[in-house]
Amino acid sequence: MTNKALRNFRIVLWVLVAVAAIGATALYVFKPPQRPLGLNGQAFALASTKGGTFTQDDLRGTPSLIFFGYTFCPDVCPTTLAETTAWRAQLGLTPEQLRIIFVTVDPERDTAEMVKSYVEGFDPSVIGLVGTPEETDRAKAAFGVFSEKAGDVDSEFYLVNHTALTFLIRADGSFQGTIAYEEASDTALAKIEKLVKG
Repeated sequence: MTNKALRNFRIVLWVLVAVAAIGATALYVFKPPQRPLGLNGQAFALASTKGGTFTQDDLRGTPSLIFFGYTFCPDVCPTTLAETTAWRAQLGLTPEQLRIIFVTVDPERDTAEMVKSYVEGFDPSVIGLVGTPEETDRAKAAFGVFSEKAGDVDSEFYLVNHTALTFLIRADGSFQGTIAYEEASDTALAKIEKLVKG
């Protein structure tokens, strides 16, 4: 191949690269890739204390705060539910503007009735989600949540160690971030304001 032919070949090649880059950029701008539902898009289905089944598709529609815990929890869970409902009230938000969702990681003890009574003790609008052990494992995997029995695991009074994060889910059902247990209220409120504003 002569120098002239090689130069022309390189020019054509660079033009094709430029066209491909422009095309990819236009595709991203005009049709951006969809963010996965929840944390990683994994499917799950749990019974809701509000009736019916709650799946990953139901994450769409309203910004949500989602927390995994259990009704026998002595400290983290009641504190988190009290804080999330207080933050919502402090920001003057309604349940239609910000949902609070509690998912039990203790399906062996937590019945739907127990979870309903527990969460509605903090606020009647809080949604409780309950499943079988297998359904619970799928929901935990969808959010990267860990849990395991602790203490006297053979007794009915066992404890459950679990991820103590509140997940912030946008109105389109995608993951925005987390609020850590005992995170400063002003930081948490700022994150929630950003979540609701979209």
